[in-house]
Order: sequence, then structure tokens, then C-alpha cells
Amino acid sequence: MSRLLTFEIFRYDPNRPENEPRMQEYQLEEVEGLSLFIALNRIREEQDPSLKFDFVCRAAICGSCGMLINGRPGLACKTLTRSLPPSITLYPLPVFRMLGDLTVDTGSWFRKMAEQTGSWIHSDRQFNPHEPEERMDNDVALEIHELERCIECGCCISGCGTANIREDFVGAAALLRVARFMIDPRDDRSVERFFEVVGTDEGIFGCMGLMACEDLCPKEIPLQRQLAYVRRKLAVAALKGKIR
Repeated sequence: MSRLLTFEIFRYDPNRPENEPRMQEYQLEEVEGLSLFIALNRIREEQDPSLKFDFVCRAAICGSCGMLINGRPGLACKTLTRSLPPSITLYPLPVFRMLGDLTVDTGSWFRKMAEQTGSWIHSDRQFNPHEPEERMDNDVALEIHELERCIECGCCISGCGTANIREDFVGAAALLRVARFMIDPRDDRSVERFFEVVGTDEGIFGCMGLMACEDLCPKEIPLQRQLAYVRRKLAVAALKGKIR
């Protein structure tokens, strides 16, 4: 027997500050295989075309539909209503700049993060298009691929205790990017240069180790292992006197 679902959805348009933030209730009959993504689209198409939320792929690849689902960061496209109680509360992800209702600006945050951490291969070697492709050990290539699975949905950032109380904290996604380039043999940066980027309280040493980032990652990336790797590398370098 299908259930009648009740959605309590946060509504606010920052471009119209005269309107107070509020919760708005919608009801929808549950059907087999209903995801929050489909439910929100049905609400917008059938009940309220003004409802704002983001989506692109509906396959947990783009990371656009992140939101607080009953207080827990997650992807609407990956969350089936049958896994939730009949009363569902939806809020936008915290930490990020709000655009309206359930929509937040993760793009600007991740762009700033990429610039801050130098999320590209740093090398002084001159590129020669006529040279054969550089070979890489299979294990290293697989490890890099594992870290590249991050879809930048923002769930790890929104669930992070440090990020919620400190605007200057780079977050697990940024530290994951640092780990990815630390293990890449094509990147010529030294551990000292990586220390300059994230060797502070705003970086790796600001992490409280609550593990919410890993618990909430929809791609199940082993974030704590990577953060521990970065912390260990930088701490050892500092103890050996390599950092001035």
C-alpha cells in the first residue's frame, strides 16, 4: 500500500529579503522507486513551479542536487523515499552561499578551493607533443582514479564540524585534492610547498577527525585515510626540520 508523503521544504529568496524564510508543506502519493529528485520535480510541475532546486544528471555524477534530507546531507537523486519516514524535511546545504530555496552556490566555493590549493599538475618540464606518453605504475594510476571520483557535491563540507564554524577552513574536498596531487608522480611540488598550502589550522591541522565527511560522501571515497596521509606527510616533514 502506497504512503502519503509530507514534505516540509525550506523556502527563501535572498533577492527578496523582505520575505521571511519559511517552511512550506507539500503532499505527494508515494510510488514504487520514487526518489527525492523525482518527487521534487513532480511537486514543481504539479503543485508549485516557483520551487527552486538544482539537478543535471540524476545519476549521482554531477553533484548538483545536494541538500539536507531530514538533517543529513545527501543527494536527492540517490535517495529513495522508501528509505525515509513519511514526513520528510528538506533544507539547503549549509556553509555555501544560498541562491534560493534548496539551491546553493557550490560552484564558486569549489572554484576558490581549486585556486587556493593549486588543483592542477605543477611541473617545470616542457611539454613535447611528439614524445611517447609517459607511463605510470598501475597501482598509482588506480589510486589517483579513486581520488578523482569526487563529484564536488558539497556533502562532506556541509557535514563538517570545522567548516560549519570556520569560513576559512578548506574542507575535506580540498584536502582530498591535495592528496591526489601528492601521490601523482607528474607533480613536481615538494612537501614544503604542500605545507605552505594546507599546513595550517585552515588546512589539514584544522580537521577535528569527526569522520562526518567520509560518512556522508555519496561516492564512498575513503576521505579519512587520505586526510591522515596528508597530515602524516606534513607532520613528518615538520618534525624532520624540512619546514621552515
